[in-house]
Amino acid sequence: MSILKTRKCSYCGKEIDPGCGMLFVQRTGSVLQFCSNKCKKSQLYMKRDPKKLKWTERYERKIM
Repeated sequence: MSILKTRKCSYCGKEIDPGCGMLFVQRTGSVLQFCSNKCKKSQLYMKRDPKKLKWTERYERKIM
């Protein structure tokens, strides 16, 4: 019997349920896990800082 683990999004920090989200492997071999296409585009193509966006959990940590 295997226990499925939830993962954290590499960009916003949300919990990702098993079977959801997407995995992105960079050329360097590092693995990034995203909960949505919005997170993937924000990090890889737009190169946005998650600490500056209100909808991410990392923004909340910056305030505290």
